[in-house]
Amino acid sequence: MSERREERVNPPAGEGRQAAAAGEAAPEAGNGGAAPAEAPAAQPAASEAGLAAGEGASGGEKDLLERLAASEREAREHYDRLLRVSAEFENFKKRQAREMDDLRKHANRSLLREMLSVVDHIEMALQAAEDKSPGDPLKQGLALTLRELQRVLEKFHVTPIEAEGRPFNPEYHEAILREESAAVPPNTVLRVLQKGYLLHDRLLRPALVVVSTAAAEPPAEGDGAGRPDRAKGEAGRRRED
Repeated sequence: MSERREERVNPPAGEGRQAAAAGEAAPEAGNGGAAPAEAPAAQPAASEAGLAAGEGASGGEKDLLERLAASEREAREHYDRLLRVSAEFENFKKRQAREMDDLRKHANRSLLREMLSVVDHIEMALQAAEDKSPGDPLKQGLALTLRELQRVLEKFHVTPIEAEGRPFNPEYHEAILREESAAVPPNTVLRVLQKGYLLHDRLLRPALVVVSTAAAEPPAEGDGAGRPDRAKGEAGRRRED
């Protein structure tokens, strides 16, 4: 009987291990049952973090859009400024080209104007020598000198102004005298006392001219006739009275 009691009290080693394993498994099962209760508490924290991340992303995107719009405005301003500066520079180049062209055309203006007096004197000398023979050496020399001077003036685009017989133009003519003339209309150039010249399209020297005026009408026949006799008769009547 003692042996049987020992068998009951002391179970086999295999059964003891199974019981111990079952005892250890029981707490794990208890822990596994409590885990689903803790999971809902972690979900709100994850959602709040997602919202914060979304707000941060939207704020960063808005900032990037604002910076992009500001950059586009600045680029447009720079482009408009570039267009204005380019247009101003083109106008400046054209203006400089015109000024340089005018400078080249009129650089010798004062020299050419002084040469005109030499031409005037040679022309007056030839007029004074008209009574001499065409073969006179002095007259021939003056004519050759005048032609050479005229060639030089034409080379530098100096041309005389045609004035005689044309209407008076104050832009090119300077009236020195006025004469009555019934042969031409009033304000017509009768004579040229000194030639005028153009340098390219500008006036180099005006022409000194004589301008015509309307001729005075002669008194009509009968005007004033009998006036002395009438005056004498009136004086006689006054004396008789």
